[in-house]
Amino acid sequence: MGIDIEAGGRNKVKHRTAPKSENVYLKLLVKLYRFLARRTDSDFNKTVLKRLFMSKINRPPLSLSKLTKFMSDKGQGKIAAIVGTVTDDLRMFEVPALKVCALRFTETARARIIKAGGECMTFDQLALASPTGENVVLLRGPKSQREAVKHFGAPGVPGSHAKPYVRAKGRKFEKARGRRKSRGYKA
Repeated sequence: MGIDIEAGGRNKVKHRTAPKSENVYLKLLVKLYRFLARRTDSDFNKTVLKRLFMSKINRPPLSLSKLTKFMSDKGQGKIAAIVGTVTDDLRMFEVPALKVCALRFTETARARIIKAGGECMTFDQLALASPTGENVVLLRGPKSQREAVKHFGAPGVPGSHAKPYVRAKGRKFEKARGRRKSRGYKA
């Protein structure tokens, strides 16, 4: 038993070759990094190009605190590159001077980086500063921290930590048998 191939053959390519977005600035970045990926033998440029094509879910944001933590052991003079958004973290009081390149910065994150004596760069500025990605640390945010991911799986099954979709977090909701020792059993 084979597969029914329609006219035009079967589609073997399952990854993006261009961004879905119509954003002209993103398209210009793609044009730039397509050139750099082709003309330099740097894997950094190929990776950046691949990440520029990605959907928003696959470009998760990175907070200032995580960014600082990742850059603390990388040594001085390195540039952090994030193909995504850099967000502020209110739980962090001291921000060190960082050179950061990202697609977007939240207003407060940008203000705090600049106030600390750091620098916020765009990817076209990075291409001029470091065309091959030398002294650049490529980072990405946590993909599994989205609210939707917490609901993946079957809630209520023994051993599962999937979060149930509930109307309210009250006494009457998802708190009966299987949830508490006093109500039959606790799974």
